[in-house]
Amino acid sequence: MSENRYVETIRVTGEQLVGEVKRLIHEGNVNHLIIKHEGHTVLEFPVTVGLVGVVLAPVLAAVGAAGAMLTNCTIEVIRTEPPQSS
Repeated sequence: MSENRYVETIRVTGEQLVGEVKRLIHEGNVNHLIIKHEGHTVLEFPVTVGLVGVVLAPVLAAVGAAGAMLTNCTIEVIRTEPPQSS
């Protein structure tokens, strides 16, 4: 069985990074997030439906630290469903 993958690219500043990652996690249809700076992967992690605050806290701390060091970065969002229109 073949699984469709949808990849969305979002450009953000370092200050926007944590907020955007939180928003994407809460959407619920995101499977994987990859944070890149100048084409190089800085942080990559799977997003699971059962992700709770205890597990999420260290991930967001790492995202915050990466955001503090980066001025502009790209978030690659991998989904199994097409992104919802806002």
